Amino acid sequence: MKHQLKTLILSLAMLLAPSAAMGLSLDLDSIAAWGKFPRFCVNTYRWGDKFFNGYDSTYVEGTGYKFNVKLKNETWLDNYIFQLPDNYRITMASELNTSAGLYLSYLAVSLGYDINIGKLFGGASTMRKKFNFGFNCALFAAELYWITNNVGTTITSYGYRGDRKNVSIPFKGIDTNIFGVDAYYFLNHKKYSRAAAFNLSKIQKRSQGSWFIGLSYWTQTFDFDFNQAPEYIREDLPERWKENGYQYNINNHNYSLRAGYGYNWVFHKHWVMGVSESPLIGIKHGTVNGEAPRVSVSLYNRIQASVAWNNRAWFAGVIFSGEFGWYLDHRQSLINGLFNAQAIVGYRFNLW
Repeated sequence: MKHQLKTLILSLAMLLAPSAAMGLSLDLDSIAAWGKFPRFCVNTYRWGDKFFNGYDSTYVEGTGYKFNVKLKNETWLDNYIFQLPDNYRITMASELNTSAGLYLSYLAVSLGYDINIGKLFGGASTMRKKFNFGFNCALFAAELYWITNNVGTTITSYGYRGDRKNVSIPFKGIDTNIFGVDAYYFLNHKKYSRAAAFNLSKIQKRSQGSWFIGLSYWTQTFDFDFNQAPEYIREDLPERWKENGYQYNINNHNYSLRAGYGYNWVFHKHWVMGVSESPLIGIKHGTVNGEAPRVSVSLYNRIQASVAWNNRAWFAGVIFSGEFGWYLDHRQSLINGLFNAQAIVGYRFNLW
């Protein structure tokens, strides 16, 4: 870890040192003075920044800094609830995945490194994988994500209603992959900034909210091998699963409309609390246990909340999110949940 951080710092120093040594200024006016093409690029950038990031300054303002360095701690888990015929239920939940990292950002570009600290405190020693890339401006936000779990989970309860047993049984027969992309437009984008509450890159000066609408696409592959569950759990599985070798497989493509509302409450100077909910309703096309592909209704919901502190140069915040998907198959259903918590503290600065 020390070697990787040292390499990161040295690399950044090498990038910044030449401009400092030569007295080279990288502010926009200086770049525009280099010639016609640099001037065109700067003018285009300024037009785009005004169009895509134009706020009512009485409600939202920028930080005035180009660089920031931050420490981020992130914890997440996924769970699965199988609701089977005759009110038989199986519940699974993963161990907490906890990571910590150091990030350096310049405008919208960020470089960082995370380590798994959960195993240092008795948590998961093998990391499930989660990748997320987001873009936010005043007008809209977009997100690309990928989540996978093929290292196992834990059966936490099973049984019929009135006779359910709480247990802790390791279950390795899981292989899940989710890949998706979202894009949504803010109707009240002049006065409401999602980035202020969930990215800590803007400052919300007065309380305000906004409806937002958008589109979402994601694919899901869930493979559960119940041969790796105890026999006393397998014996009450649906007959169709037994005929499929105690396997349960889902492979879906989802196409949904996203509509939701976000609100930022400025409850004290430098402080903002953000909440957001966005249900997704659409169609999904896919297969269950290798049967013929079919089209059905896709239902999903995402809830987020945050508390952020912005004091110009210094900033900090905690961000929580929960996502829930519902999958209905004949007389049984699967509910999948993903829960995430982040704690961030950082410092902004300018080098030019």
